[in-house]
Amino acid sequence: MSPKMRRNFPGAFLALDRGNGAWQLTRAAPHRLEVFLRDAEQGAARAFGMAPTVDLGIEWRAKTVLLTFMSGDRVATVEAAFAIVHEPLGHLYESLPLVSIDADARRFWRRIFRLVRIPGGRYLLKALTRLGKRRGS
Repeated sequence: MSPKMRRNFPGAFLALDRGNGAWQLTRAAPHRLEVFLRDAEQGAARAFGMAPTVDLGIEWRAKTVLLTFMSGDRVATVEAAFAIVHEPLGHLYESLPLVSIDADARRFWRRIFRLVRIPGGRYLLKALTRLGKRRGS
C-alpha cells in the first residue's frame, strides 16, 4: 500500500509566521486542522500574507513539500523542506480495547492511595507486601 503523497484540505486557513522559515497554518472549520511547515522558502511571507489562504493542497516530494492554495483570486505556491499535518480525532480512544476498572478494583486502589498518604504509610505498605510475599511462597 503506497502512502498518500498528496492531500487536499478545503476551507480557509490562518497563517502564522513562527520565525526562521517555520509556519503554522490553522483551520477551524469544518473540523480543526493544523499544518506545521519548516524551512519554507523566502517568498512564503508574501504568499501567505496577500489574502486569506483557501483550499490548501500539500504534495510531499522526495526532498521537499509543495503547498498550493488560493490566495485572493489567484493560485499561489510555497515550497518547504518539511510539513506535518495534525488532524485531532475526537473519538480516538473509543475503538481501543481499554481495560475498565470495576468497583472492587477501585476500592482496592483507593485504600492503597489512602494508606500511602498517611505519615509512615509508605513503609507500612512495604512491610505488608513483604509479609504477603512470604505467605505466598
